[in-house]
Amino acid sequence: MRSHLLNDATAEQYRRSVTEGVERVAAKLAATDRPFTGVTVDALSPRIDEIDLDKPLHDTAAVLDELEDVYLRDAVYFHHPRYLAHLNCPVVIPAVLGEAVLSAVNSSLDTWDQSAGGTLIERKLIDWTCARIGLGPAADGVFTSGGTQSNLQALLLAREEAKTDSFAKLRIFASEVSHFSVKKSAKLLGLGPDAVVSVPVDHDKRMQTVALARELERCAKDGLVPMAVVATGGTTDFGSIDPLPEIAGLCEQYGVWMHVDAAYGCGLLASLKYRDRIAGIERADSVTVDYHKSFFQPVSSSAVLVRDAATLRHATYHAEYLNPRRMVQERIPNQVDKSLQTTRRFDALKLWMTLRVMGADGIGELFDEVCDLAAEGWKLLAADPRYDVVVQPSLSTLVFRYIPAAVTDPAEIDRANLYARKALFASGDAVVAGTKVAGRHYLKFTLLNPETTTADIAAVLDLIADHAEQYLGESLDRAS
Repeated sequence: MRSHLLNDATAEQYRRSVTEGVERVAAKLAATDRPFTGVTVDALSPRIDEIDLDKPLHDTAAVLDELEDVYLRDAVYFHHPRYLAHLNCPVVIPAVLGEAVLSAVNSSLDTWDQSAGGTLIERKLIDWTCARIGLGPAADGVFTSGGTQSNLQALLLAREEAKTDSFAKLRIFASEVSHFSVKKSAKLLGLGPDAVVSVPVDHDKRMQTVALARELERCAKDGLVPMAVVATGGTTDFGSIDPLPEIAGLCEQYGVWMHVDAAYGCGLLASLKYRDRIAGIERADSVTVDYHKSFFQPVSSSAVLVRDAATLRHATYHAEYLNPRRMVQERIPNQVDKSLQTTRRFDALKLWMTLRVMGADGIGELFDEVCDLAAEGWKLLAADPRYDVVVQPSLSTLVFRYIPAAVTDPAEIDRANLYARKALFASGDAVVAGTKVAGRHYLKFTLLNPETTTADIAAVLDLIADHAEQYLGESLDRAS
């Protein structure tokens, strides 16, 4: 079995195996004509259940054949222009190359003696991102597994920086359309069920600063401690960006930690056209960025950044076998000193390869394209009497609802939209997401593929309408 270990003696076998796998995937990508096959759980589960993991095939080609049957054939392909659902982006080739390199070398980014140059590359990218944000000379950060972990770490730092003798007094303020990880983080941090105060949003789904000021004042009057305000730089449902300068002013006035969840909107940091949409982010105490959303990176690639590197001490724990305190005096850089994780992949390499091949402007150009596409999609929806569209996009998300001309019952319209989404997914012709607005069911396009066109959007809107009308016709038949 030693023949399967990757080392100097098996380098040629490694080359052949990986090449064969890459060729399979490349062929699949080239032949994919829709984002999904429509396979069901009931159809796919038996094929996987029947595989006996205690009986290996002992042949790479046979395993790849099997993988084609249980995964590659029915995978959801984000690179297809009619995948319009979640915050999943097509990935750029330099990043995929980086993924291959980091997986083979298998560096762990917790300590210098496991990563060497990997540590310095990650630190350089953190400094680059902090500079793009404008956090100042004392800024720092670390790569994470994703926005949820980044938000958790940022709120951990905010909790530790808050001046209180009781966690029960701490309050976090976030808009009513902020990411669920804010409430999840509060629970993980041992805060009470009332710790997260939901702040109303305006018509454009942006936090109302008047309401935030009112809640901060109430907090002070009630003897509670405002721990953090979480402003969102691109909400998951709407792509809306909270009024960051005004929120920063209130945070300074009340002495509150300001965290900006820019997991989605971080693409604006590289934008050639729309950077001003995220103005005010430079005044944050901490920022979440997800390169695997709007920098076209493979999952996972995220980071949490802070204005003051000293605050990262709240995530520091020294273990004698790993990162003893003496290493600090010896100026040995150990990334575990500021991370919630110990063993950690060299995900920074993917972004490094991307920047070195494409440059930041190349990333920004791609993100600008999807923002422009969303603006054109909004015009299509606003002019289409079949649809109600919620807000004009700030990023690349469109939320809308099919409204049949002959049906007025909101519940029946809900069912028609739910059916249309499910039927579209089952057909495999396109994939769209869904959400709720004011208690009603809506559909959602998250546009992150520059290859998607307005013709694709128009075609998918026609498909949705066809499925919804089919449901309503069958519903009327059943009722008659």
